[in-house]
Amino acid sequence: MSDGIKPRWRRILLKLSGEAFAGEAGYGIDGKVVRGIAEDILAVKHDLDIEVAVVVGGGNIWRGLTGAEGGLDRAQADYMGMLATVINALALQDIVEQQGVQTRLQSAIRMPQVAEEYIRRRAIRHLEKGRLVIFAAGTGNPFFTSDTSAALRAVEIDADVLLKGTHGGVDGIYTDDPRTNPEATKIDKLTYLDVLNRNLRVMDSTAITHAKENGLPIVVFDLMAEGNLRSLLCGEAIGTIVE
Repeated sequence: MSDGIKPRWRRILLKLSGEAFAGEAGYGIDGKVVRGIAEDILAVKHDLDIEVAVVVGGGNIWRGLTGAEGGLDRAQADYMGMLATVINALALQDIVEQQGVQTRLQSAIRMPQVAEEYIRRRAIRHLEKGRLVIFAAGTGNPFFTSDTSAALRAVEIDADVLLKGTHGGVDGIYTDDPRTNPEATKIDKLTYLDVLNRNLRVMDSTAITHAKENGLPIVVFDLMAEGNLRSLLCGEAIGTIVE
């Protein structure tokens, strides 16, 4: 039920990095961290009466590019990365359902024992029924990142916005890495071309280009800061918007 506040968007796709699931350990899955993320998502989903889909990366377990740099075939390494996203998605699904909320996990790689096959119309129907939908296994193809799969799925399900939640204390897009350059300044609003031309590596260029071609706004914000997701959805100027 809505708490009387009109949300900025009604259907969102939230992109979560796999590294966020690792917590301070930097590797694997920290159940307490994932529970905290899930509780934040479910609170705004319930209170603001919005439809939520999630794409989770797999960098806390495996990165295809890192595997390729270590001598593995790039396509094979990327498939391994897709499986890592399924592990994270299963963890999120379990914690969400412990809170009594129905979820549907859809995978771009067929694995019927643990997930539905990705079907666009079915995903939309799940959202309309109030279920949390989690997309895993990227696009099902190597050489594409989870950023690209997030942009693709957001457009496919007619999401109003793609929210990219960061986890390293960086609350938007900066002129440089604020963790290493104290002179870096935050940018509140950018165009897609700004991001591409200035090589601002907040998402890969394929994802930015796809969002541009389909008029999908992107908001980059610090997911781990308390109350940020709610404030953003309620209209506050949180993070950096690209449109």
